[in-house]
Amino acid sequence: MKKLLLVTFSVFLLASCNTVKVVTDYDTAVDFNQYKTFAFYKTGIDKADISTLDKKRVLRALETELLAQGFTKSDNPDMLVSFFTKSRRQVNVNQNNNFSWGWGWGWNPWMWGGMNNNNINVSEYTEGTLFVDFIDKNKKELVWQGIGTGALKIDNVEKKQERIQLFVKEIISRFPPGKEK
Repeated sequence: MKKLLLVTFSVFLLASCNTVKVVTDYDTAVDFNQYKTFAFYKTGIDKADISTLDKKRVLRALETELLAQGFTKSDNPDMLVSFFTKSRRQVNVNQNNNFSWGWGWGWNPWMWGGMNNNNINVSEYTEGTLFVDFIDKNKKELVWQGIGTGALKIDNVEKKQERIQLFVKEIISRFPPGKEK
């Protein structure tokens, strides 16, 4: 029974770590069909508080997803794309109380014994948030923002790359507003 609970909890924890929660916000007065081309907003991206290598990973993932949606990278774009990040440590503490009765030898003169197991599980992880901003180049106004939040895995370069791609893909899949996922 304990093994089943442990396996169930582990599967739940791993599944929840793989998800990216995405929310978006946008200017409802904007016609998003007018945007066909993009370029990266270097000034904004330079302020992102991540390594240069991770910035390159995010930029590559953004470019890949936007090109897949039919946008064209341009020196004279309709919209500018920027991003920034935040992270924080999360600690989960779970207590499992199991109380069971059984027949057997023990201190009890009636040969019934009770057992109370208190299991405390502590897990720590880093929760990261990626903000992706689309800015109207001519008006110099933010028109759309996608925010992806989830657990970060930085065990190795391949896993980090996959995680960044997942974050970006989930965020960009919500653009333009009203598009079905």
